[in-house]
Amino acid sequence: MRALYLYGGWPGHIPYEVAGEWGMPILSDLGFEVEQTQDPFRLEDSLEEFDLIVIGWTQALTTEDLTPKQEENLLRAVSAGTGLAGYHGMAASFRASLQYSFLVGGSFIEHPGGEAGRVPYDVTIVDTEHEITQGVGDFRVATEQYYMECDPNNHVLAETVFRGDHLPWIDGYRMPVAWTKTWGEGRVFYCAIGHFLEDLQNPDNTRLMRQGFEWASRARH
Repeated sequence: MRALYLYGGWPGHIPYEVAGEWGMPILSDLGFEVEQTQDPFRLEDSLEEFDLIVIGWTQALTTEDLTPKQEENLLRAVSAGTGLAGYHGMAASFRASLQYSFLVGGSFIEHPGGEAGRVPYDVTIVDTEHEITQGVGDFRVATEQYYMECDPNNHVLAETVFRGDHLPWIDGYRMPVAWTKTWGEGRVFYCAIGHFLEDLQNPDNTRLMRQGFEWASRARH
């Protein structure tokens, strides 16, 4: 199995530490031969030989875009069966590309507790029957709580509820944390957790992400 792991971008998400201490060990343990890149222009080359593309990239600017060739290659590869999976900043990248947001299934809008805010909140598994959530219990984190615009056709696996401490008018609002969707023959998985390395290393989150990577891979379907 082959995976392309794109990580880097905004340094606030410590992408190199996350990849080295968390992402690469998971992919290697799953049996992937991994090509690592910190260059989004790698997406201009052929991608269809990969079973999985993992996005650990975060935008440098809100206006960050994909070139027509990057966009075309990514959409074509996933449509043909290459899996797409990622975490946290995946939904805060290439937001000037509407097709990318359509593919991912959501786009980051705000974190009401502030950037790098350690907001305590619960992550509730809402589909306990899905293979990605097997053995994953509800868990609690203290990190950025992402407010996102999400595709209503996503299959939601886990969600959180805002308390309204920072914006009273969103008290009780429910927000997806992890979801799946399909794109042609390809599978897409996303989880919003990941601002701090310790969030990703939470045993339930790590299991959720590991099983999400495995589920999305072309080798599994």
